[in-house]
Amino acid sequence: MDSKIRRITVFCAFLMVLLILGTVVGINVWKNQEMLAGVFSQEQVSAVTESPTQQETDEAAIDYSAFLGDETFFDQDKSDYEKLMENYGKKLNLFATSVEKDLRVQILNEMGELVTGEELFITLNGEEYKDLDRDGIIYVGDLRPGEYEVALKETDSYKVPSTPVTINVKETVEFIPIDDISLLIKTEDEIDAEKEDTEAGDAVDDADKTELKDIQGSSENRSFGIDVSKWNKEIDWEKAKAAGVEFAIIRCGYRGSVTGTLVEDPYFYRNIEGAKAAGVKVGLYFFTQATNVVEAVEEASMVLCLNNGQPLDYPIFIDTEGAGGNGRADGLDMATRTAVCEAFCETIANAGYRAGIYASRNWYYNNLDMTKLDSNVIWLAEYREYPKYTGKYEIWQYTSSGSIDGIEGRVDFNLSFMK
Repeated sequence: MDSKIRRITVFCAFLMVLLILGTVVGINVWKNQEMLAGVFSQEQVSAVTESPTQQETDEAAIDYSAFLGDETFFDQDKSDYEKLMENYGKKLNLFATSVEKDLRVQILNEMGELVTGEELFITLNGEEYKDLDRDGIIYVGDLRPGEYEVALKETDSYKVPSTPVTINVKETVEFIPIDDISLLIKTEDEIDAEKEDTEAGDAVDDADKTELKDIQGSSENRSFGIDVSKWNKEIDWEKAKAAGVEFAIIRCGYRGSVTGTLVEDPYFYRNIEGAKAAGVKVGLYFFTQATNVVEAVEEASMVLCLNNGQPLDYPIFIDTEGAGGNGRADGLDMATRTAVCEAFCETIANAGYRAGIYASRNWYYNNLDMTKLDSNVIWLAEYREYPKYTGKYEIWQYTSSGSIDGIEGRVDFNLSFMK
């Protein structure tokens, strides 16, 4: 039982006792008056009963409701457990990572959640930095490589670590997954998805009248498949499998076109679970809006985090295309965009998975240096009977206007020539 409830219960019982005592005393006084009335005159009885004794006078002076004015009355004698629970969640922890000449400090509570909405500061080798947007993350770029001490400044609301965290700022990027990237992943309930999810490839504009829109049957050298995301909504995977789908490349997430937030596709888990249960082979893709290699490593880390070590039949692809002209990565030059794809694919490969790149014919020609990327699996989007793309490719997305049982609306159709 909670201690406050216990005290209230005790107090109520105390009042009941007082009430009973008062009733008993009142009855006795009435009986005494009746008895005295038979012996003494009324004037004598009144004189006796109306003259209080010293004890009665002292008791009358006691204010039994005085505790009500004591704000600390119900907070006294708290148990150790109660004190512990009051302070639970008030202790902060730091988690710091470095990718390349930078530092990201995440401020967490005891439950491992980012502390948001608070004015928090850190000191980095004595220099102060503020969590300006109060999201629990402080990013510091353009740092010299070396060892740094990170400490949280004292705050009235939380207990901060007594000793600083030591972190080594890396000189060059290491293409390995970032620990605890899950802290940066958002759901669409936490963002403005209409503004953030704006991928807009140019394969449709490049299409001609020879575009194939029917299911192309599988054969010894090729397999028929689809790629899906939240835009396809609920999918009956058993029906899709029965209609001829052998593989599916499933979007697991995207980086926001405006804010750069890492966002999980809301249909990812139900799609991958449904596809696997139906016997459909699966691969994954991620829509990038990375503007540098550090963000590319973050994106690859997010995919690996969401996949959680599960085996895949097809590669993990970086989807590099436009975001309607106003995306944060739409204006990247060829060298930077190529470096982003390299960083993503190398991080995926270092985690033990095959990596690939998805783009349209024109995108491969005009925005990427394919001499640096051809070692990865190439997934080509070109909507005509026979692709004009002269480079090598293992998967061909031949239409975005397909129709298949089990999926409502238009579906992307693909042929895989992978062995």
